[in-house]
Amino acid sequence: MLRRERERERKERERASPPGEAQRAGGRVRRRTGDPTCVQVHFRPAEMLAVPLGGAASRGRHGLSGGAKKTSKKCRARRSKRGRRRRSKRSNNRGNNGCQQPFLPPEAEEGNIEYKLKLVSPTQYRFEHLATQLKWRLQEGRGEAVYQIGVEDNGLLVGLSRADMEASIATLKKMADKVGADITVLREREVDYEPDDSTRRIAEVLVRKVPDDQQFLDLRVAVLGNVDSGKSTLLGVLTQGELDNGRGRARLNLFRHLHEIQTGRTSSISFEILGFNSRGQVVDYSHSRSAEEICESSSKMITFMDLAGHHKYLKTTIFGLTSYCPDFAMLVVSANTGVAGTSREHLGLAMALKVPIFVVVSKVDVCSRATLDKTLRQLERLLKQPGCNKVPLLLSCPDDAVAAAQQFAQSACITPILTVSSVSGESLELLKVFLNVLPPLSNSKEQEELMQQLTEFQVDEIYSVPEVGTVVGGTLYSGVCREGERLVVGPTEQGHFLRLRVASIQRNRSACRLLRAGQAATLALGNFDRSLLRKGMVMVSPKMKPTVCREFEAAIVLLFHAKTFRRGSQVTVHVGNVRQTAVVQSVYGKDELRTGERAVVGFHFIKHPEYLRTGAKLLFREGVTKGIGHVTRLLPADQNLRQKQNPH
Repeated sequence: MLRRERERERKERERASPPGEAQRAGGRVRRRTGDPTCVQVHFRPAEMLAVPLGGAASRGRHGLSGGAKKTSKKCRARRSKRGRRRRSKRSNNRGNNGCQQPFLPPEAEEGNIEYKLKLVSPTQYRFEHLATQLKWRLQEGRGEAVYQIGVEDNGLLVGLSRADMEASIATLKKMADKVGADITVLREREVDYEPDDSTRRIAEVLVRKVPDDQQFLDLRVAVLGNVDSGKSTLLGVLTQGELDNGRGRARLNLFRHLHEIQTGRTSSISFEILGFNSRGQVVDYSHSRSAEEICESSSKMITFMDLAGHHKYLKTTIFGLTSYCPDFAMLVVSANTGVAGTSREHLGLAMALKVPIFVVVSKVDVCSRATLDKTLRQLERLLKQPGCNKVPLLLSCPDDAVAAAQQFAQSACITPILTVSSVSGESLELLKVFLNVLPPLSNSKEQEELMQQLTEFQVDEIYSVPEVGTVVGGTLYSGVCREGERLVVGPTEQGHFLRLRVASIQRNRSACRLLRAGQAATLALGNFDRSLLRKGMVMVSPKMKPTVCREFEAAIVLLFHAKTFRRGSQVTVHVGNVRQTAVVQSVYGKDELRTGERAVVGFHFIKHPEYLRTGAKLLFREGVTKGIGHVTRLLPADQNLRQKQNPH
């Protein structure tokens, strides 16, 4: 009888308690299929609930031994003690209302980002110190600096009242006027973790200096994407300031050849510029009549390189990526077709050359929302796969664009995504905000180190201009180039260098007297014979005593090959502005290579020697065969001759 009464009391307690309590008491909850409201609770013995810590040896016949029970009790005590510590630490880090204080990374001594808690009524001595500090930040950012107002040096977002914020921005404006710069408030945010109801704000301000002697901040952006994805049309709309009519009117100014106008497909490399003044306003051809006026009015210049999207012109696209050294790459994807054609290949090339890439989804006006979502999901899967390991960020407002531009330059795994339309103009302003805030990758110290080296100019294009003579276009890799400077150009087919004189310099279609490292320009060479020049040559200082090589070694990774990569294979090698067919002389340590394998390979140029640098990035291809690497060793021409005469 006593046992029946206890059983009845236990069942009544089970009916009264919810299933969650039965589970916490050690039970296993089951729900009958016939009646969803009825719950059965099956209890297990207490010794079966403990987790074994001592392995299989500590288990008894029906569960754990007594020692294991004691161990589990000790573990539970330790866990509860650690939990109390974590809770107390969390409560110490929280404000009075229970919200955690937001923060930024601590301020770095180098770079162009400065944290200021407040700039209210500084003394004259303090003001001079602040102006000197602003000069330093502008120099670090090559003419740009970002001030975070209302933030402590350790990154804590404290915030200011409206009166203090207005006074701080006014002080920053006076500082900018003193050093010859302008300020633009990028965004303001409210910080509301304080216990009182007062609203506190932080502000992000862009300070941009007007450079002297026609030296403005120049960023090169390579435009990639499949054929018919809208690359040229998007660039025409951005640079001309007029929307497209839906039939490709905006892209006509970018084409260089008649067959490009007839087919609507880019087959060469064309350049277009988009400027921003010191206040962040757009300067394009709708406000200026010529490129020279754009350069004079701009503090920051974006030079777009429109590359070919058709697979037939892939070598031209690779040449543009390797020779012109773009700072960023913009992958244009059509919203109605998705990632198709050469889009994956262009993405792989940019990642192999370690060029930061952001994605622009075009033609959103001609597809439905479901199609656009499908394309965005396809992009997300592509960027997150193991080969890419990117973090896609879809930008929807100016605050997103400002934050993404700064994170994009600091972290290689961030990939911003924008959705635009060249016909309706949707999100074009968002793209311009992103480009305006986009910071340079190299700081002033790296720039000064390159400028202190000897002059080295890469020849990428050769022209004959009436009444001017021979003109070469390219990028100054190192040093400084001035009008009237005497250089040597080569190597020729015999491996020699020829003397010449730089008559004049033009940068972004405007006259320039001084060219610095990293800048692209065209140099007039007067009456120098054009037949002696070719793409892939370099113009260097005579003090450099350049050496050329026909054979070199490189550490490579074979990205893809249908069969095997072995000695005797012929591939097209791209190293900077050098593009030439080479034969594989040797594969060290292995007889052959398969997809994904690494090795040190010796190459031999077929036609003529070239000027290379140790450590330069290398990309080779032949059909579907592709590989990347870097140059590890150069074998000069005289050393090659000695090895042939005495192979042992």
